[in-house]
Formats: sequence, C-alpha cells, structure tokens
Amino acid sequence: MKRNFLRLSCLTLALLLLTGCGGGAAAPKSLTADLKSQSPDLQPITEDQAGALTAFSLDLLRESWDGGNLLLSPLSVLSALGMTANGAGGETLAQMEAALGLPVEELNEALAVWTAGLPQEKDCRVDLANSLWLRDDGSFQPNPDFLRTVADWYGAEMFPAAFDGGTLRNINDWVNSNTHGMIPEIIREIPDEAVLYLINALALEAEWETAYRESQIQMERIFTTEDGQDQPATLMYSSEWYYLKDDHAQGFLKPYQGGRWAFAALLPEAGMKLEEYAASLTGERLHAILSGAQETRVETAIPKFQCEFGAELSDCLKALGMTDAFDWSTADFGAIGSSPNGPLYISKVLHKTYISVDEKGTKAGAATAVEMPAGGAEPTPVVVPTVYLDRPFLYMLVDLEANLPAFIGAVTAME
Repeated sequence: MKRNFLRLSCLTLALLLLTGCGGGAAAPKSLTADLKSQSPDLQPITEDQAGALTAFSLDLLRESWDGGNLLLSPLSVLSALGMTANGAGGETLAQMEAALGLPVEELNEALAVWTAGLPQEKDCRVDLANSLWLRDDGSFQPNPDFLRTVADWYGAEMFPAAFDGGTLRNINDWVNSNTHGMIPEIIREIPDEAVLYLINALALEAEWETAYRESQIQMERIFTTEDGQDQPATLMYSSEWYYLKDDHAQGFLKPYQGGRWAFAALLPEAGMKLEEYAASLTGERLHAILSGAQETRVETAIPKFQCEFGAELSDCLKALGMTDAFDWSTADFGAIGSSPNGPLYISKVLHKTYISVDEKGTKAGAATAVEMPAGGAEPTPVVVPTVYLDRPFLYMLVDLEANLPAFIGAVTAME
C-alpha cells in the first residue's frame, strides 16, 4: 500500500506553531485543515485481519460488560488506540498490538480500508473523524514523524491548544459536532499534567431499507429478562431475508438503505445466558456467522430501544494485556514526542456511546478519547425461522462489505 505522505514544509510549520504561545478559548484552528494529500492505494481487508478485528470487538464487550445494557464501538476505540500505537515502542507496542489484534502497520491499513468507503448518503450516512489536541505551552514537543503518520493514515486534525477551560469546551464541541449531537461531552476536566488527547468521533444515521408500517408495531408486548422479570416493550415485527445461525444461537440481518450496512442480532438458545453465549464466541466464528448469512425468510421482532453508555476502559485494556502503556515507569511513547516533565503514558481511555432504534431506522454515536499526561450450503427449512428479540440478545451495526461490527452491544432489559 502506498504511504500517503503530507508535505514536510506544512508539518514543519505545524511544529513551529505548536511550540508557540498559548491559544486561549478561541475556536480551534486545525493545522492539517488546508493540507492536500493523494488517495492511497488500498487493498481489501484479509480474512485473518477481519477475524482479528472482530476478536477485539468481542474482547472489549466481554471485559466491559457488567450484565446490564451495553454498547461499545470497536471502530471508535480501534481508531483512537491505533493512532496512539503509532507512537509506541518496545514492550509497550508489543502489548498494544497483542491487545488490538494486529501489528500497527496492518492495523493502519485495515482501518484505512474500512473507513475509506463509509456511506455518505442522506438515508444511510456514517461519519468518522479523528483529532489530536496538543498542549502548546512548550511542555510537549511532538515528533514530526508521528504527526505525519497519524495524518497520513487516520486523517487526523491537529489542534494546538492551551489546555484550559476554552480547550475543554473546544474538544467537547468538536465531539458533539462530529457525532451529530449524540455525544455532547467526552471530557469533563483537563488535568494539569495532560499534554495530549487523541480523539475519535463516529456517527451513524441510517434508515431501514424497508421501514416498519404502523400495523407492524405492537405496544404492550413483553420482554423477559434472564431472571424472569416481564417488562413492557414495543416490538416491531417484519419478515427479513438474511438468517444467521450458530450452534447455540440464531439471528438475522435487517439492512439499512443502500444495503451495505445492517442491524445484526443474535439470540441465544432458550436456557443459555447471553453472557455465556458471548463467552463462547471467537472473532473468527463471529466473522463467519456474519459473512455466512443465509438468504432465507426469517420472521423477526426488534424492540424499540435507546441506550447511552459510558466507560473508562483502562482496566478493560489492562485485562487484555495492555499494561505498560498505563504505567509512567514502563510506558514507551517516545515516538509521539517528548516533555521535560517526564515520559508520556496513557492515564485514561474514555468511551461514550448512544443508540436509538425505532420504526424509521437507527441513530448511533460514539467517541473515544485517549488522555496522555507526562511525568510521573444454503438450507431449505420446512419451517420458517422465527427470531423475536423479546429476551436478552446481542446486537451489532455491521458493515456488510467488510462483515465487521462498527458497534456491538447487548440488551438485557428495557430501560
């Protein structure tokens, strides 16, 4: 794949601006806003890469889940941590690559391929944006090679900032704008020792390929939790034509307009807990389920639901083996830049998501912020399958071309 190099003179100017005086609370000016680049020669994601990315999605789900309703965006988390990994070295890099599932060069390429063709139609639109916010008071000196890499591969905007109250507002305004208002705030305060934020924002707004008619929507239905509680729910019924089958679950795809993206659901067999089913899945198996959808009729019901979720993912990522990055004494991020205050390390990985599913379609948003301080064969069934999501289920918002989940979640109760 051809590297997408930016003009060195522009990056040199960027570095000069970054080391200048503080910026205050004015609207931020991206240092990469006016840079022009050539389109890279992208190669398709391989089956092994897709399996690895799907495995990370499942790992993230399992490590973050406390039994309640949950929604994560692996694409958002991978984008933020992928940028960060390009500045890691030694054991820190090795641990990040093991946790994320791919060597950083392959991760860069896979994410570039995945995001290059995101739909931009009015009735099915997926917007993704990346940014770096860099303290500009002289306490942080960015490495120009690192800036070039994240600009090339991730299209990241770069904002020198004073890291004061104005910067806090600017960061949250940027996230709010790039998630179409679904994530109004990602950061509540900026610590004095913070010198860098690497942030991803993601928004999906898609209408169903076949919208629900009023006659297909039934109120006062029942959703049964795993502990046997009956909760009121509004279910939306339809016949779909993509059936998902696993040894211990069945499900379906309901496409959005354009046919490239879909809502995917998997319902464990009766008597099997959702957490138990999720624990049984591997990345390769889930990818095979999504890519092996059977074109056969399936009767379905989806509850109308909304979910807002927020988490600090440090413990989750440490559990996946990414420990050195969070310890100032072991973290190796020298390739990102340097600070007279001490070595860079990750203090927080903040993640927020939102989803709304109704008769018209789906709206979903996600944001991830990495905070870095310094210092210290087709079947012919006799009976048409029926998959009614009236008890706990796993769901995903899936890119059907790559067969990868941009969002993955669980519904265990009607909230």
